[in-house]
Amino acid sequence: MMKYRELGRTGMMVSEIGMGCEGFFEEDTKMTQKLFDFAEAHGINYFDLYASDPDVRRAVGKALKGRRDKFIIQSHICSIWKNDDYLRTRNLKEVKAGFEEMMSLLDIDYLDVGMIHYCDALSDYQTIIDNGILDYARELKSQGRIKAIGLSSHNPEVALRAVENGDIEVLMFSVNPCYDMQPANEDVEQLWADEAYEKDLLNMDPQRQSLYELCEEKGVGITVMKAFGGGDLLDASLSPAGVALTVNQCIHYCLTRPGIATVLCGSHSVKQLEDAVAYESVSDEERDYATAFASFPHISWEGHCMYCSHCAPCVKHIDVASVTKFLNLAKAQGKVPETVREHYKVLKHHASECIGCGVCETRCPFKVKIRDNMKEAAHIFGY
Repeated sequence: MMKYRELGRTGMMVSEIGMGCEGFFEEDTKMTQKLFDFAEAHGINYFDLYASDPDVRRAVGKALKGRRDKFIIQSHICSIWKNDDYLRTRNLKEVKAGFEEMMSLLDIDYLDVGMIHYCDALSDYQTIIDNGILDYARELKSQGRIKAIGLSSHNPEVALRAVENGDIEVLMFSVNPCYDMQPANEDVEQLWADEAYEKDLLNMDPQRQSLYELCEEKGVGITVMKAFGGGDLLDASLSPAGVALTVNQCIHYCLTRPGIATVLCGSHSVKQLEDAVAYESVSDEERDYATAFASFPHISWEGHCMYCSHCAPCVKHIDVASVTKFLNLAKAQGKVPETVREHYKVLKHHASECIGCGVCETRCPFKVKIRDNMKEAAHIFGY
């Protein structure tokens, strides 16, 4: 059965598994109807539409007929169709015309999330502000034509700026265990580049970790793209890690990061979407990514809690992964935010109950100093 999560502070409850729009192009857009039928039948209520192709938008509008209220729509501002081709624009006049065309083709009155499209450079983000695009998104929200403002990015530096400024309520971001090792870069192609993985990589990039934690703290919902690295992570011969992961492992990795609301699965067929939905019913063993991660050549998460829960069960019944996540959120902020304090408070058992037996550390694939973390959490939270 599908599970649902809050999309940050928007008030929307979204399915953990969402739809990317890659499959909407298949079979001359006839696949769109099939994917929406399957989505409705299996509780998927969230989808992304970055594509500006009028045929695709028209097909989506047709698929939504009679069931608009069943879906939460994330569609992109600044993604337009020009000279029979997709274009990302920062021209306000084109942005406005593109939005009106999109709404007409979809035949809807409002978007749930108006996503400012594809910003990977700080200079580009400044252009979005200077050219009035962010103000236009705010105007659309005030008119009720979009319910929440979002931004799509592959660069944690840009995303952090938008979140810190309070400009957005939803972030579409590329999340997977390989990209998370890479530092900020304005060139998205570097996330795929072979040379980026030739040297040994140790632990998650700190800006990416900070981004996820800040989104959790500020209530900015993250919608995940590139969970499978365009499919590369599912094939050992293509994966930057040199080890194949499963669909379930990739999804579970994303859903155990702070701030994540939904994983947008770019399915080219109903079968691929079915494989993604199967995540909700598989065993913990089938979701587990820790053993696979520990075997990655040239990549190590040693000392970094991955929230995988391999440390369980605790003899005192402490949820070590949750305590560690709340500890990291507090440390990232340099204080204990009220929301984090309340989430910690309702845990059935707290860090102060740790007896220091160390059994959890013998199970941890990443050699995390769990006892030290429990002591630090007990000190920071007071119990």
